[in-house]
Amino acid sequence: MHFTEYDTRVAGYAVIVNEAQEILLSWFNGGHHASHAVWTLPGGGVEFDEGIEEATVREVREETGFDAELVRPLTTHTFTEAHRHAVYGEVTARPFKAVRVVYEARIIGGRLGTLEIDGTTDRAEWVAISSLSEMRHARIIDIGLEAWRRVHAEA
Repeated sequence: MHFTEYDTRVAGYAVIVNEAQEILLSWFNGGHHASHAVWTLPGGGVEFDEGIEEATVREVREETGFDAELVRPLTTHTFTEAHRHAVYGEVTARPFKAVRVVYEARIIGGRLGTLEIDGTTDRAEWVAISSLSEMRHARIIDIGLEAWRRVHAEA
């Protein structure tokens, strides 16, 4: 399929782990689909007029209240859907491709508290990495943590 025949969403996400081995997560409320609510990495879509790094830092701030600095790219993840079931209720007739870049980041300021108003993030929390298996969470967390662990195992 030619790239003009499907929609693409580029997004950036951040893995931020503190000294207590807690990861900073945001609660995705599912938009119009409350049954899709899950914990996820802070991050989201790149706006038309911004770069992926800038978008990732902006999304971290909006979703968690923290100012972040990107340390390094960790991994990428791509998936496709035959039809996009959008967060805000509409369904597109075109196939959809998500391209996600996951960065390691660190906190450089701000304070915990979601700044997003009427969005898809209700709150943010530091969550023990060891408790993730007991929580409903998005696959992007596992993808990001796996890459983070590889980098830190080599250090």
